[in-house]
Amino acid sequence: MEPTERLTLTDAQALITAAFATVGVPDAIARSVAQALVAAEAEGQVGHGFSRVEDYAAQVRSGKIIASARVEIHMKGTTSLLADAGFGFAYPALDAVIETGSVIALEHGCAAMGITRSHHCGALSVQVEKLAQKGLMAIMVANAPAAMAPFGAKDPVFGTNPIAFAAPRPGKDPLVVDMSLSRVARGKVMNAQKAGKDIPQGWALDKDGNPTTNAEAAMAGTMLPIGEAKGTALALMVEILASVMTGAAKSTEASSFFSPDGPPPGVGQFLIALKPMDSDHFAPRIDALLSLIETMDGTRLPGSRRAAAIAKATMEGIDVPVRYVEAVRRLRDGST
Repeated sequence: MEPTERLTLTDAQALITAAFATVGVPDAIARSVAQALVAAEAEGQVGHGFSRVEDYAAQVRSGKIIASARVEIHMKGTTSLLADAGFGFAYPALDAVIETGSVIALEHGCAAMGITRSHHCGALSVQVEKLAQKGLMAIMVANAPAAMAPFGAKDPVFGTNPIAFAAPRPGKDPLVVDMSLSRVARGKVMNAQKAGKDIPQGWALDKDGNPTTNAEAAMAGTMLPIGEAKGTALALMVEILASVMTGAAKSTEASSFFSPDGPPPGVGQFLIALKPMDSDHFAPRIDALLSLIETMDGTRLPGSRRAAAIAKATMEGIDVPVRYVEAVRRLRDGST
């Protein structure tokens, strides 16, 4: 088993923030990014946590991420807004649209929030949960550099194009559902590649369209969609909402999230926030539905493992592979 080091959430955020400061990321932006990465790590999304720091830093240095970009919000109607991330990090743009959009949704019943000229947005669950904690239901989609072929093809057209949903559950943790439209998130393959490990059969194809367990070959090839043709259809829906509608780069136009080379990816994200219409009965009705699932033998409520992981991380800290912690410390100390 790979050696790990335990960090409190506070110490982990401080370490990553300091590392980004070393490469010139302004403090408020560094803190926004660090909070999102540590939140992903805490819920078990290791492909969106510490493993991303070196890649982000390299892209800041090359100018692929414009670290000091200012988020500009443009209202597109009473309940619609579009944020221009300016080829900077996605997280400050997400912070801005959630802050503004939640106010709009609570007043008007709904808000549509788009982000363009953006970057990797990590675990979508982290973002939709913020809206659920404000009493809103939320849906989020995002596109990413092409890494998944339509079912039956071998050339990538879509990113892993995740979808997330959250709903408030008064007095309890919100319901949070987050899924990649590939059979697994590409970050897991990237994590295996960095660790020099193989991946399970059925995750990916190599560049020639053949099944592979080699993580290096998988990164050069394509991810397989969930549900075969149904996954392709969902990925197409996400692509249209996240990129075509917002004016962001399509997956086929976006450069890598992992490499410092090339232009900014310029991808997009799209969120919807909804105020419960039957506000008088929403709380007991959703609790009754979710409680029914929780009490059934042989199943579990979606997101329950995530909630348990967050609770454990909050109490005990997170166990991060030593190689990632040491890499971030070297970055912080200016030795890389």
